[in-house]
Amino acid sequence: MAVSTAEHLDRAELMRLLAGAAVGRIVFTRNALPAIRPVNHLVEDGAVVLRTRFTTQLTTAMGGSSPVVVAYEADEIDVVRRVGWSVVVVGFARPVTDPDRIARYESLLQSWVDGEKATVVSIEPEIVTGVRLVERSC
Repeated sequence: MAVSTAEHLDRAELMRLLAGAAVGRIVFTRNALPAIRPVNHLVEDGAVVLRTRFTTQLTTAMGGSSPVVVAYEADEIDVVRRVGWSVVVVGFARPVTDPDRIARYESLLQSWVDGEKATVVSIEPEIVTGVRLVERSC
């Protein structure tokens, strides 16, 4: 059985890994309980940007334009070799309201569900944590 060691990474490397991930999970509060939804994203100018229909529940929690605290997690783990990485960002999520930015993100982030109205949300990271799992030399 493979054994791994956890390496703690700096913020720049964690954001680089996150930017390369195809999908992540947003965690927010819905009816006073945690809700987790898979979404695609991009990292631009230090922010995590999402476009998904699931954010309708999130934007309702934001009350229109008020920010709400969320967590965003992405990872890439090889379960056989027990190597990979995981990144968690905690920060304030806000709906993107600028029409030019919305159009740009809509062209870069395709909604996964046809016919569903998708919302663009930007997360400003306050806390960025994560690890890289590497094979331990025996």
